[in-house]
Amino acid sequence: MEPGHWPSEHSDALRDHFLKGMSYAEIGREINARFGTAYTRNAVVGRAKRLGLVAPARMMSPSIVPSLSGEAWLPSPRRPAVPYLNVPPKSALKPAARVKLRCVGVQPRLIPLVELGRDDCRYPYGGDKDGEQITFCGHPRQPGSSYCTPHARLTRRSEAASARAAGPVVLRLISAA
Repeated sequence: MEPGHWPSEHSDALRDHFLKGMSYAEIGREINARFGTAYTRNAVVGRAKRLGLVAPARMMSPSIVPSLSGEAWLPSPRRPAVPYLNVPPKSALKPAARVKLRCVGVQPRLIPLVELGRDDCRYPYGGDKDGEQITFCGHPRQPGSSYCTPHARLTRRSEAASARAAGPVVLRLISAA
């Protein structure tokens, strides 16, 4: 017998036993004894699901807390099954608020990459929409930076934070062994 292939007689027996209220393990034992097969409980569960058979809600075991006199035991209500576990929360599906960008008051020259000179500011513009070309500021850049002075201020952290984070760097030469 091929794995995953159930002859119609086996599926019919599963359906009959299921309708009698037998557990999946009991159904598996009955089918295996009747047809000489070796179905596991999980195989029976999988086939039952594929046949559209839904198991009744499990019996709830009684509470270990003793009930008060005259109070009948009632099972606690089951939580409903969550059908879509991978769906993001509704708040994630709302459009994000537009971010207000800081402006530096520089009129960019909008130079394409192929025409960008060695000493030109490399602050990018465009490319937000499909097919839109990315261009660059193109103003003279400040020494030691890829950007002009106004754009360099936009890309750096505050002076106090950068002074704390950067600090002096000490390099030491070591001899190779």
